[in-house]
Amino acid sequence: MAEIKTKQTDADVREFIESFANTEQKKQDSFELVKLMQDFTGYEPKMWGPSIIGFGKYHYKSERSLQEGDWPLVGFSPRKAAISLYVYSGGAGQEELLKDLGKYKMGKGCIYVKKLSDINQDVLKKIMKSTIDFLQAKYS
Repeated sequence: MAEIKTKQTDADVREFIESFANTEQKKQDSFELVKLMQDFTGYEPKMWGPSIIGFGKYHYKSERSLQEGDWPLVGFSPRKAAISLYVYSGGAGQEELLKDLGKYKMGKGCIYVKKLSDINQDVLKKIMKSTIDFLQAKYS
């Protein structure tokens, strides 16, 4: 069984954003997201792997394979094409919340936004709360 490669590291979040975010807008949005997610969750931002900024963590065990590991409760990455938000769990009521989120695209497990101003931050907080509650209940 392959070991999960994305693990929490001691890399500096600020340095990562300064060097990785490819536009001033993305840097600004990234620093705003760090503040929003840190204030909302109460967790310090930590780097996960080379490019994900995560907040909090939980230990999971896959129901379909033998894989298990730690993963952030919520997080994001200022990727080249868009900011990837790791805040969605598919839990109860989240589909309804997405209708009021704003302008985004959906991936398999994440939400892609071009810029933070495209989405409703209050709805983002509701999605994060729903995901955190879901993950803590499932993997407590």
